[in-house]
Amino acid sequence: MKLTPSHRLYGLGAILLVALIICSRKFSGQGEDFALIPLSVAGVAYLLAIREFFCTAKFPKRVIVVGLVFAGMWHAAFLAIPTGSDDDVRRYVWDGRMQRLGYNPYIVVPNDPAFAALHTSETRALNHADVPSPYPPGAQLFFRAVTAIHESVFALRVAFEICNVAIVLVLLDVLRRNGQAAHWILAYAWHPLLATEVAGSGHVDILGVLLLVVSFASLIRRWRATGAVAFALAVAVKFLPILLLPLYWRRIRIRDALLAAIVFVLLYLPFLNHGRVPIGSLGTFILSFRFNDPVFAVLERVAPVQVVLEFATIVGILVAIWFRAKFPALSADAFAWPMATSLLCAPVVYPWYLLWLLPFVRPVSTLPLIIWTVSIIPTYIVWHQRTLGRPWVLPGWVLLLEYGAVAVTAAIILLRRITRAAAPEHSTG
Repeated sequence: MKLTPSHRLYGLGAILLVALIICSRKFSGQGEDFALIPLSVAGVAYLLAIREFFCTAKFPKRVIVVGLVFAGMWHAAFLAIPTGSDDDVRRYVWDGRMQRLGYNPYIVVPNDPAFAALHTSETRALNHADVPSPYPPGAQLFFRAVTAIHESVFALRVAFEICNVAIVLVLLDVLRRNGQAAHWILAYAWHPLLATEVAGSGHVDILGVLLLVVSFASLIRRWRATGAVAFALAVAVKFLPILLLPLYWRRIRIRDALLAAIVFVLLYLPFLNHGRVPIGSLGTFILSFRFNDPVFAVLERVAPVQVVLEFATIVGILVAIWFRAKFPALSADAFAWPMATSLLCAPVVYPWYLLWLLPFVRPVSTLPLIIWTVSIIPTYIVWHQRTLGRPWVLPGWVLLLEYGAVAVTAAIILLRRITRAAAPEHSTG
C-alpha cells in the first residue's frame, strides 16, 4: 500500500512530536545530558516535511489542523520545563523589575552590591551580571509590561508563546492573500527552534519577528502607516531588521516614515541618561562576544573589528537594495536574504537569531536558509560541553556541518539554474 502525502506528513509530525517531547525532558540552560540526538532527529523530520510541502500542491485542511495541534503539544511540553539558571529570560525579568522600581536598566549593573537586595530568586543567577542591559527600548518596555502582570520567567515565556501564535495567525492571512497553499504555515509552526528558543528558553527575538511579520502583512494589504510603525517597533526590539529599510522605499509614504521615526524616538525617551541615548552593554557585546562566526573570524584577521561590523551591515543593506530594484513585487525572500547575509558575517550567530528568518523561508530560493536553520542545531553542543568543564568553543566538525550544508545546497540550486538556462540553447541548436 502506497502512502499518500497526507499520511507521510502525519508520520513526520508524529516523529517531530516524539522527538521534541523527549528533548523537552532533557533540555535546560544547564546543558547537562543534553538531548542533541532527538533534537537532530526533529530537524531531519522537519526537512523531510519541507520536501513534502514542495512536492504537494495542496494538503487537506484537516492535515493542517492536526499539524498545528501537534505543534501546540510539543510547545506545551517545553513550557512545562524549568528555565535554565543563566537563560536570557532572567535578564528580561530583571530589566522589567528595575524599570518598575524606578531604575534605568541601561545604567544599573546587576551584580553591583548596592542593588543586591533588589534581586529575586529568579534574577540572582542571571548571566553576564557585570554589565548593564543591551536590549533596545522596545524590548525593555515589553519586559516592563509583562512583569507588571506577573513577575516571573514563566510569564515572559507565555507572553512569547502568545507572540508565536499571533505570527501563525498573521501568516495564515498572508498565505491566503498571496494565493499560497495553507500547508506552508507548518513550515513555520513545525520548526524545532521555535520549541527550544521560544517555549523552552524564551527569547525576545520572537516579539521582533511578530512585529516584522505584521509589517510585511501590512505592506501586502497596503496599510502603509501600520507597516511603517510595525517596522520601527521591530527595530526597537532588535536592530537586525534595520537592514530591510530599502525594501520600504516607495512602498510607504514620507509621512508614514516620519510617523515611524517619531515612534522610534519616543521609545527612547524614558531611558535617556542626561540627554544621551543609552545603549547599555550593546557595544561591549559586539566587541567582546564571539560565537559561530567563521566568516567574521576570517575578516577580523585582516581588518579592524569596526570595519568588519560595518561590512556585515553594508552587505545586508546592499542585498535589500538589490531585491528592491530587481523585484517590484513584495516577496518573502526579499525579507529573508538581507538578514541572513548580514548574520553570516556577524560576530555572534546564536540559534535563536535565525528565528527572524523562519516566517520568510517559503520560496525555493530560500532553501539554503531553510537548511541553515536546521544545520545550526549541532551548535547546541557547546552548552553541554560547558557543563563538562570544556572551553566555550565550537568543534570544527560542527562549523563544517553547519555551513557546509548551506554551501552545498546553494551550489546545487545554482547549478540547476545554470543547467536549465542552458537547456533551451542546446535545444535550439
